[in-house]
Amino acid sequence: MMYARLLSVAVSFCIAFLTACSGSSHSSGPERHYALSGKVIALNAKDHTATIDAAAIPNFMEAMTMEYPIKSAAEFNSLHVGDRLTGTVNVREEGVYDLSGIKVQGAGK
Repeated sequence: MMYARLLSVAVSFCIAFLTACSGSSHSSGPERHYALSGKVIALNAKDHTATIDAAAIPNFMEAMTMEYPIKSAAEFNSLHVGDRLTGTVNVREEGVYDLSGIKVQGAGK
């Protein structure tokens, strides 16, 4: 009987612990959006990423060249190396981001 009670307490503790852990992993806060402008340096069709030399984004990051995942196949396929573009960087949680709302401002050469 004591074993059953101890087992019950242990299982309850584990369930509470796992619930608390899973809840904290989903509470990343609201999605944030930042306007981006830059130039396409490279395209990776396999990973649907564009390497973009981007201008500084106020309150987010300094000017830098980095890869941006692009979820939309149509937006990705509209890009060419050398294109100047604007778009929106969508940040969902630490380290998870993508680029959407892409508009080509000037064609690459």
